[in-house]
Amino acid sequence: MSTTVKCLIVDDEELARALLDNYVKRVPYLENVGMCANPLEAMQVLRSQKVDLIFLDIQMPELTGIEFLKTLPVKPLIIFTTAYKEYALEGFELDVVDYLLKPFRFERFLHAVNKAGKLLEPESPETAAAPSPTREAKPDAKDYLLVKADFKTYRIFYRDILYIESMKEYVAFHTPTGKTLSLGSLKSLEQELPSDQFMRIHKSYIVAKKQVSALEGNMVHIGQVKLPIGSSYRTTVMAELFE
Repeated sequence: MSTTVKCLIVDDEELARALLDNYVKRVPYLENVGMCANPLEAMQVLRSQKVDLIFLDIQMPELTGIEFLKTLPVKPLIIFTTAYKEYALEGFELDVVDYLLKPFRFERFLHAVNKAGKLLEPESPETAAAPSPTREAKPDAKDYLLVKADFKTYRIFYRDILYIESMKEYVAFHTPTGKTLSLGSLKSLEQELPSDQFMRIHKSYIVAKKQVSALEGNMVHIGQVKLPIGSSYRTTVMAELFE
């Protein structure tokens, strides 16, 4: 993140507030602007200053986190923190960023925070000026992806991509010079990449069509690497690459 994310902790348990405060202090771009024992205290903070993200407990006396969230006319990003998994569905129906089930480790906290950070990233000039997205290649279309990894932003050109691999909440871009790992999903990349150059062959793989050199059983060859073809993708793969 290039900007500071101002966050608020709302939880009626002192130990839970202390743990979240400790986690927040370990993330350089997070700033804790307040710790509240109940939603009424949180309302006062929200009236007095800007808050980008709230870590919100659900089961609290007087007013639950869900009830509190429904009262907000302008909603910051919300990450629910609770010991009760039965609220998960309702939480996601309220369009929260994530749902942390207590007790949670720092790694899981960081995953949720990174999701929020991506939503708060300002639009790049290229994105803001772009017309409605299309997957079809055009003569003047850009020929690269901007990929954030290792505290840098890389330009990865389409021509250099061999294949892209899903690794849980990360994606790995495989090129002749190595591998670049970044937060992201194949689903979003599948929409962004031009369909005349790339295709999904498996739930975990997108390949550059021109890099596929052979078919062996239920595998495609890309150089010395063999990648599986998912059963639901096989018909499309055969039609586009091997007919």
